[in-house]
Amino acid sequence: MVRTIVQDRPTRTLPANCDVAILGAGMAGMATAARLQAQGMATVVLEAHGHAGGCAGYYRRRGFSFDVGATTLVDFEPGGVGAELLASVGMPMPDAEALPGYVAWLPDRVVTLYRDRAAWHAERLRALGDTTNHRAFWAFLDRLASVFWAASRDGVRLPVRRLDDAAHNLRAIGLRNLPLARHATTTLGDALRRYGLRDDAPVVGLLSMLVEDTVHSTVDRAPLINSALGVTIRGAGLSRASGGMRGFWRPFVDHYRRLGGDLRTNCPVERVDGTAGAFLVHTRRGVLNAAQVVSALPASSTARLCAATEERLAPYLRRDSDALGGALVVALGVPECEVDGQAFTHHQLLQDYGRPLGDGTNMFVSVSAPGDTESAPPGHRAVMVSTHTELASWEGLGAEAYEARKQEMSDRLIGLARRVYPMLGEHAVVREIGTPRTYGRYALRPRGAVGGVRQTPANANQHAVPHDLGVPGFWQVGDSTWPGLGTVACVVGSRIVAARALRSGRRVR
Repeated sequence: MVRTIVQDRPTRTLPANCDVAILGAGMAGMATAARLQAQGMATVVLEAHGHAGGCAGYYRRRGFSFDVGATTLVDFEPGGVGAELLASVGMPMPDAEALPGYVAWLPDRVVTLYRDRAAWHAERLRALGDTTNHRAFWAFLDRLASVFWAASRDGVRLPVRRLDDAAHNLRAIGLRNLPLARHATTTLGDALRRYGLRDDAPVVGLLSMLVEDTVHSTVDRAPLINSALGVTIRGAGLSRASGGMRGFWRPFVDHYRRLGGDLRTNCPVERVDGTAGAFLVHTRRGVLNAAQVVSALPASSTARLCAATEERLAPYLRRDSDALGGALVVALGVPECEVDGQAFTHHQLLQDYGRPLGDGTNMFVSVSAPGDTESAPPGHRAVMVSTHTELASWEGLGAEAYEARKQEMSDRLIGLARRVYPMLGEHAVVREIGTPRTYGRYALRPRGAVGGVRQTPANANQHAVPHDLGVPGFWQVGDSTWPGLGTVACVVGSRIVAARALRSGRRVR
């Protein structure tokens, strides 16, 4: 994958000061900035790349627009987390297609993960088993998901740091549902064993795929409540903007600027000094004075850039150093005939019930919609094939070995995707692969890690990296503080941080 820089506007001298400087223009950073700007605070977003998006971004090549991480918007429909964000900043929903679901291709069967609840309930019993234990397990997971999706939409605050956080969460969860909070310390594997399904290969295989993609963990390590949300994420509503993530980011950035916000691209941050009311944000293009700072960068980058946060973040970084993972994404621009014949445009494939996930064993295929000429030239479609990968397997490779491994994994992923699209890639106009090195180079992700840490009860929820790092006026937001669940977690985190920065800003003034 080759870097493509789109300069949104000519670079100008940085303003002398602002109320809040936001480091990073990914989903969490831009959502926080837009919320604050809509409330009358002067914000400046500093982004090292050529445009907004981060690991939910995109790049352009030969008339195609490829998503580099997230390919869908989650819960952006009325009542959802994303819809609340847009309403809070006064922005209409961009042109997008509501996906009816997607298809899971297991080693021995195909399961359609319908968005419609009734259709999904019938499908899972048909395809995965209709015993008393199956029904009881799914009912239990449904109840957890229903309660905690509602709590997320009500702005649940994690980790709890103050009494008002606890009071807010109690209202969000509801007194009647409070006993469910005891499951915060258990795993999805515990629940499967409770219902006698831990050795049910198809059920466990499907759940393994879904929790790896949402909480980046395994069934025996993934927190149960987080898993319930991840497994039901399509039921919250998946949408794909016309043009993919580019079709979301362009109108969002335009709206932010109409609010008076200032996005500075190609402007890497070098360090942050100072205290509340008088932070100095040093960049390659000058120094910005900010009353407050929000870092939407990975926690390790925050600690490196702001020495005042290093001591507070150090225990979390040590704890999570072995819990980081990477991704591979093959971007294909293909003639439309290569992806004809499927009712759904999104597919997830599991190759083997017994093999560890990653490097193609579990992979996701996302295809742009027919007629979406914002994503691909007429008569063509944009295809993204993605999988998780271990960071260590891409480290220490010489140039020749690295190129050989890229070619090997590109061939493997395309070959496996041909179970769904037999002709895929035969006449590709564009064929490129992004690796952890790509994310490290272009998204400035340390070691190329993406998606936050692999969640366990020991590092998620109450044990996650806090938004308040002990430095007054300095906040952390993004997948470091609420790992997994992609754009949902980033949007929920932006709501928490924006509210706290707003209150803090009033005190500073």
